Amino acid sequence: VQLQASGGGVVQAGGSLRLSCAASGPIFITRFMGWFRQAPGKEREFVAAIKWNGGATYYADSVRDRFTISRDNAKNTVYLQMDSLKPGDTAVYSCAAARHAITSSIRYYSSYDNWGPGTQVTVSS
Repeated sequence: VQLQASGGGVVQAGGSLRLSCAASGPIFITRFMGWFRQAPGKEREFVAAIKWNGGATYYADSVRDRFTISRDNAKNTVYLQMDSLKPGDTAVYSCAAARHAITSSIRYYSSYDNWGPGTQVTVSS
């Protein structure tokens, strides 16, 4: 599975951005799609995940009620709608696909098999 993220940019605090992650290849073998982010000098952290079949969603506490993950099965694309952005959300955001993960492991980047290049999100104060 090949992944390509897009939609990053510069936005003022309180603004919104929508990230997209287009998948190609045997997407049918994917169980979960996830978004992670990494800010300079910090470790990569889980943001959100969605179960490919069924659509169950999972969020980090820091983004719950502000970010929404969704998918379009027909387009093999996962989205991350980010609202009420804060300067602390500034990071490189990457999407990933997990073939074998279970629900309890989706917050760990080691559970994901395929990664796409990240997209920079910068939130100015």
